[in-house]
Amino acid sequence: MSSVPCKTKASKVALVTGAATRVGRAIASELAAADFHVAIHYKTSEASAFALRDELREKSFVADCFQASLEKRHEARHLIDRIGESLGRLDLLVPSAAIFERVAIEDIDDAAWDRMLEINLSSCVALARQAISLLRQAEGSIIFITCSSVEAPYRYHLPYVVAKAGLYQAMRAMALELAPTVRVNAVAPGTVLPPDSMSAAELERLRNRIPLKRFGSPDDIARAVRFLWESPFMTGQQLVVDGGRSLGLAPDGS
Repeated sequence: MSSVPCKTKASKVALVTGAATRVGRAIASELAAADFHVAIHYKTSEASAFALRDELREKSFVADCFQASLEKRHEARHLIDRIGESLGRLDLLVPSAAIFERVAIEDIDDAAWDRMLEINLSSCVALARQAISLLRQAEGSIIFITCSSVEAPYRYHLPYVVAKAGLYQAMRAMALELAPTVRVNAVAPGTVLPPDSMSAAELERLRNRIPLKRFGSPDDIARAVRFLWESPFMTGQQLVVDGGRSLGLAPDGS
C-alpha cells in the first residue's frame, strides 16, 4: 500500500482522526463528498484506512492516509506537521479517534484513568494546539467529537465521561481564544454504534431509553459535522445528536 500523498485537487483539506472505521469513516466520506482533500488518520487499522482511501479515489475524491499513535502526544503534534508538509494547508480538524470502556468506579486504576483521558482529551487538545497556525492561515475550523454524556452522564464510565466533559470545555475555551479567525464547535453523539458485547435484551432496554426509540447511525454524526463546517456564524457550540436521550425520561416515563 502506497502512503505517498497525492497532490491535492481540492481547495481545502480536512484531517479526520480515527477515520478508518466506524464514525470516523463516515465523517471522512462525508467531507470527501463536500470537496475536501481528506487526510485519513489511523493507528492500527491500516487495511481499512487504505481501503477507504481507494474507495474515495474511485469516486474521484481526494484522500490520503497517515498513521500515528495519538496516545503519544508528540506523535499527535507530528501528525499535524506532516499534514502541513505533505498537503500544504489544513482547513478543518476533526479529532474523532476515541476509546469507550465500561468500568465501575471501584475498579478504576491509574492505567484506565490515564488511558481514557489521554486518547479522549489530551490528544485532541494537542492536535488542536499544534494546528492553530495552519488553521489561522486558512481561517478554518475545529470540530471535536464529544458525547451526549456531557449532558447526561453514563453509569460505569467515569473516566470516559470526565474526558468528554473536559473536551467540551476545551472546545468552549478554544472558541473564545481563537475567534475571530478559527471557529471551534463540537458534535455530541448519543448511541450510534452500541457495543458488540451487548445482548439483545440490553439493546432493547437501551433503545427504549431514547425518545425516538431507535439508535443513530454514523451518517447522522457525519452530517452534523458537515453542518457545523457549513455554518460560518457558529462557534463555541455543541450539537447534540442523540435521539433525545439527554432530555431524560423517554415518552413512556422509563
